[in-house]
Amino acid sequence: MTDSRDSHGLSPRTERQTAGQATVARPHSLVGVGAAIASAATFGLSGSFARPLLGAGWSPAAAVAVRTAGAALVLAPFAYVALGGRWGALVAAWRRLLGFGILGVAGAQLCFFAAIERLSVGVAILIEFLGPVLLVVATSIARRRLPPRATALGAIVSVLGLGAVLDLGGVGRVDPVGLAFALTAAAGVAGYFHLAGQPDPELPPVAMAAGGLCVGAVLLVAAGLAGLVPFHLSTARVDLFGADAPWWVPMSVIVVVSTAFSYGTGVFAAEQLGARLASFVALLEALFAVLAAWVLLGERPTPIQGIGGVLIVAGVLLVRLEASSNRPESSDRRRLARVGPQAVS
Repeated sequence: MTDSRDSHGLSPRTERQTAGQATVARPHSLVGVGAAIASAATFGLSGSFARPLLGAGWSPAAAVAVRTAGAALVLAPFAYVALGGRWGALVAAWRRLLGFGILGVAGAQLCFFAAIERLSVGVAILIEFLGPVLLVVATSIARRRLPPRATALGAIVSVLGLGAVLDLGGVGRVDPVGLAFALTAAAGVAGYFHLAGQPDPELPPVAMAAGGLCVGAVLLVAAGLAGLVPFHLSTARVDLFGADAPWWVPMSVIVVVSTAFSYGTGVFAAEQLGARLASFVALLEALFAVLAAWVLLGERPTPIQGIGGVLIVAGVLLVRLEASSNRPESSDRRRLARVGPQAVS
């Protein structure tokens, strides 16, 4: 009997099957990329839609509390199904949930919203994107050893970008309080990445996200009631990009579009593409946030700030590239890859 295999050892039937699989895989990946872009774009809208609420009398703590509580309610049914009655997993992970709620939710979101009261949305989001770089610096200090060359280069490039974004040589003054809030938000994002880098096979990512959002909302409400942070809500109508609108319109966009929808599409994208590619596409959030603030709020970045933004994204890209190349990817990490900081900014 004659073997009809070709020089590569594949039969015509196997070749047809392989070609068919490749044909199916390609649009499958394109759907994942599309979902990742949609996730980044909708996450980037949160700052622009939060600004009208803050201008109408909402305090950052109140706005974040409503956002996190609403997003937790949206994700609760999915978390319930994912847990499948394994409530012990939530109890066992209480330390991670508490840390996620304090750093990744309450800390990062509160400080980001406080920052955009004093800085432009684009500048605040670019500074917040320094979170992975801060994590690298903290890890290197804790381990008392220098980071890899690509990581160190990425950190240096990001710091140079920060100087350009702040336009330190220009005539404009940088609000020091706003800068402090933005850097603290970046530290909260770094804390999130540290927690997300330790996946728990017993705790589904959606359950961790919903649980962390609940913790963050409870902490913010408690802090507001205790008088630790200003906590003001307002039912007054808001100036939404030049149009008169009820307060719940921008808040609904923040909760449903910029949190729940963004999280869902982000998780889907991470499962389709893997954490490495999904996290790279997620860097587009900074671009979308700057563009949204430019179009919706009229906050046009200066040319030097645009260069600084490119440097920050390039630096973070180098840091993530080095980190992902030295770390094995797991299914839990893939699903966790897009819980935040987008879910927390």
